Amino acid sequence: MTARLTPVVLTTVLVAAGGCAAKGGSAAPQPLWQRTFLSTAVTEHGQPRPLVAGTRIRLTFDNGRVQAHAGCNQLAGQARVDGDRLVVSQVMSTDMACGPEGQQQDAWLSSFLTAGPNWQLDGDHLTLRTVQAELRLTDRRSVDPDRPLVGTRWTVESILGGQQTSSIPAGVTAYLTFDPNGRVTGSTGCNTLSASARRDGDTVTFDAVTVTKRACDGDAARVESAVLAALTGRAAIHIAADTLTITQPDGHGLGLRATG
Repeated sequence: MTARLTPVVLTTVLVAAGGCAAKGGSAAPQPLWQRTFLSTAVTEHGQPRPLVAGTRIRLTFDNGRVQAHAGCNQLAGQARVDGDRLVVSQVMSTDMACGPEGQQQDAWLSSFLTAGPNWQLDGDHLTLRTVQAELRLTDRRSVDPDRPLVGTRWTVESILGGQQTSSIPAGVTAYLTFDPNGRVTGSTGCNTLSASARRDGDTVTFDAVTVTKRACDGDAARVESAVLAALTGRAAIHIAADTLTITQPDGHGLGLRATG
């Protein structure tokens, strides 16, 4: 499945948010910057608002932007504060089919964020309020700490292609495991691989990649090609909770999840 960024149709709300932006105000507050929050409670009209089973709202504040996820599409928009209000505008969304419940939850979150909610931060606890709804969240590092790069089995879930992200086809399993001796082993989805992997902060330099010689075709061949391309030379890495991204300078790479 391929995800593309498309505008979220929220004309009335976006116009209102734009009007607030015109009044000026500061950039997003420093206490929120470079932090990710996960929902702990959602209420609407004073009553609990159940989320779709198996989902949780995630908000990431990063350099004048907010990224949001409610279990279906990825949302992203400009973010700043105007006093005690959070102003979110120019919201874009990926366009993945997630069923009516997931899409409705995405639309609700988009409307909530662009309605200019009041915000209050108390340590690791963030509360956003509108007239009708309240969203309570906790810093992700308290709720779901980062997994270590070394010793974790990272299973490939997606292929990053610059502006597009493709999910791994059903029936193909590719994974990586980094060891403390500067090596990575695993599977390309078809062949077994081994390589040197020298970490330096937020980058890893891959070298001397070797793979077995099993013939691959179809989906397995495409996944193997993407895995080997990601493990070439110096790549950026980022770990957030149980997810790892490996990104080449051209934006191509892999999205992986801790599975052991």
